[in-house]
Amino acid sequence: MEPISTVLTGIALVKQSVEFIKSNIETVRDIGEIAGAIDGLFAGEQQIQKERFSSKGIIASHKSVASDIIDAKLAQEQLYEISVMIDMRFGNGTWQQIVNERAKRIQEEKAAIAEQRRQRQIKNQHIQEILIKIGIILALGLMGVLGVFGYIEIA
Repeated sequence: MEPISTVLTGIALVKQSVEFIKSNIETVRDIGEIAGAIDGLFAGEQQIQKERFSSKGIIASHKSVASDIIDAKLAQEQLYEISVMIDMRFGNGTWQQIVNERAKRIQEEKAAIAEQRRQRQIKNQHIQEILIKIGIILALGLMGVLGVFGYIEIA
């Protein structure tokens, strides 16, 4: 995906999510009914931030500085507006609970991925040790067979 289309996708995702939440906030019975839109809001804002801080060419980065900063500010503004709406609809602190739970789940996912990586490394090391032992045994066996047939002298 091209950088410009990534930013546009992020902006579009933020706008689409905000529109959905605004139009449905009064009719939802619980936060789960707009959870997908909230996830889209976070994902869009994350795409905007990722593109803003990604390594672009020097020429592209200084030409789009204003646009990058304004897009990020608009996304933050939308996040704040939605946070106020959600707190007003579901009670003070609801938005912060959502943000905290999201951060906790992201951290747990990162920890799980790191643990899986560590387990794979341990497994790969174990396999390497077994292959080395098999190689040594085969080499010694080959030397023994060659020694028996007189191809090499064993001390």
